[in-house]
Amino acid sequence: MRRNKGFSLIELLIVVAIILIIAAIAIPNLLRSRIAANEASAVGSLRTLNTAEITYNTTYPTVGFACTLGQMAPPSGSNATSTAAGLIDSNLASGTKSGYTFAISGCSGTPAVTYSSTAQPSSPGTTGQRYFCSDSSGVIKYDATSTANCLTNGNPI
Repeated sequence: MRRNKGFSLIELLIVVAIILIIAAIAIPNLLRSRIAANEASAVGSLRTLNTAEITYNTTYPTVGFACTLGQMAPPSGSNATSTAAGLIDSNLASGTKSGYTFAISGCSGTPAVTYSSTAQPSSPGTTGQRYFCSDSSGVIKYDATSTANCLTNGNPI
């Protein structure tokens, strides 16, 4: 009697079905983990921006706070100036990092006495769920709908 070696079609289909079920369970958890990591990175970047703003204001008191990310970016030469102070890395200075878009606004006057920094998801719901913001008080806040709501009545972290 001849004996066939190998798997039957039914056995292979069962294995494929089990793998698909495991993937269906794992992928949403992976996406939630990525969102949580992006949000943690955004909060850390806002802390970096707050520290950089205080350092910038102390170093260049006639200018006040930096009104753009570029003013705190790495200098092209070897010397830091008020137009490129070298206080943040080039990734953050570009305005996009870890699925979030960063901006500085709310500056006025010379020297600038206030600022607002914001972080919003590049693709809401995919790269992050919450919007983050901070201002010259140094308090980092969040809101689930927009950076405008975050600045006016956000929840402190």
